[in-house]
Amino acid sequence: MANRQHRYGVRLDWTGNLGNGTSSYRGYSRDHSLSAPGKPAILGTSDPAFRGDPARWNPEETLVGALSACHQLWYLALCSTNGIVVTAYEDDAEGVMEEEAGGAGQFTGVVLRPRVTLAPGSDRDKALALHHDASAKCFIARSVNFPVTHEPVVTVEAG
Repeated sequence: MANRQHRYGVRLDWTGNLGNGTSSYRGYSRDHSLSAPGKPAILGTSDPAFRGDPARWNPEETLVGALSACHQLWYLALCSTNGIVVTAYEDDAEGVMEEEAGGAGQFTGVVLRPRVTLAPGSDRDKALALHHDASAKCFIARSVNFPVTHEPVVTVEAG
């Protein structure tokens, strides 16, 4: 099968003009919204360390969330096709970004901590191994230039 290309359009609207635009660093809000046709808007801002609203999502959180969600989607698909029945999945993912003295920065890593519950009779060892396969297939993890590691916990429900 030939390679296919997918496009993802997202609109960003800055909503933080407090009356004087960006005439001063403290004179504007970092608030914005992300939207796409037919979907509710995501209310965004910068990290509170950079004058953002802590009640809104910041780009760093959405990046970590995208990695977590992508891994989960691949993992569930792989479990499904390998005869492993997942009955619950949650992840407490964490990303680390290092800020440099001049203000630039970059992520140095993300750790996914999925906790997976399997139906009785499911192969726990295979379920653990599929986390590696999910990581190898995740579009987002394959696109970033920092390590994405996993600390999965898999339990099998009592039969």
